[in-house]
Amino acid sequence: MSVGRFARALARVLPAAAACAIIAGTASPRAAERAEITFPGERPYPESITATSDGTLIAGSLNEGGVFRVPPGSSVAERWIAPGANDSMTILGVYADEKGGTLWACSTNLGAFGVPPPGGAKPIALKAFDLKSGAAKGSWPLPGDKSLCNDMVVGTDGTVYVADLFQPHVLALRPGGKALEVWAESPLFNGEGPQLDGITIAGDGNMYVNPYAGGKLFRIEMKDGAAGKVTELKLSQPIDHPDGMRPFGAKDLLMTEGGGNFDVVRLEGDAAKVEVVRDKFKGPCAVVQTGDTAWVLEGQQNTLFKKDGGKPTTFKAFAVSLPSH
Repeated sequence: MSVGRFARALARVLPAAAACAIIAGTASPRAAERAEITFPGERPYPESITATSDGTLIAGSLNEGGVFRVPPGSSVAERWIAPGANDSMTILGVYADEKGGTLWACSTNLGAFGVPPPGGAKPIALKAFDLKSGAAKGSWPLPGDKSLCNDMVVGTDGTVYVADLFQPHVLALRPGGKALEVWAESPLFNGEGPQLDGITIAGDGNMYVNPYAGGKLFRIEMKDGAAGKVTELKLSQPIDHPDGMRPFGAKDLLMTEGGGNFDVVRLEGDAAKVEVVRDKFKGPCAVVQTGDTAWVLEGQQNTLFKKDGGKPTTFKAFAVSLPSH
């Protein structure tokens, strides 16, 4: 099943669909001491990737649940947080908040799409783990009957912002908050298929989100923690199932496309110039930067959601040398 057919299939089950967030590529020896990272197991389906300042990489598992960790210099991921920990299910987005000492993770139920949740069905929720020990720190269910916690970003004040793939809104959990609340919503988000997928805050202080099936990119103006005007940016070229994003330099973005590309997105007012850094990845779904290297994760989700189950190749993340800011 193609990525596009997968998105349409999910949309027939619920008003939106799930996607991924990670980064993939290749690198010369100058790009990093390690050119690639391998994930153990036959079908872990790593889905999102984040990093700490010492070079540790962290990824969630869509199929098996739990969280992987890759120590600095290692080329093999190790299982760190067990499947089902903190009443978690499938793990999609992950985000390392070093200031708060927290690993944030999206716990989601994809049972309707043939991926039984590890440990059984539980409320879809934003989960918090201790960034050093992996111990459970908290859980906050997403509001509404149809929701899907897909990815998140943390603001300078510690607020966690969550992209809901099944609803056209961004949720927020304030520091010390008891519940997630709707922070930003717009008719522009309400397209066909999956709603908001990738989410990040760029160096310009504004938030950027994309819908997996829509091939669009939106800016949400941020001021004093409040959501402002939502603008659809004019893209220099079409994008194929945009997914995970991270900030790059003073104002630009790193972005993966489920169709196979890893891009640098140059933000120019209400326009965005898409520069393909590397193509032909196997379903890249997220990206994270460490130094002058981007780590791109291959999700290969088309093999998971095919009716015949498919047969993926070894799951890897690849180091890609970054262009200038």
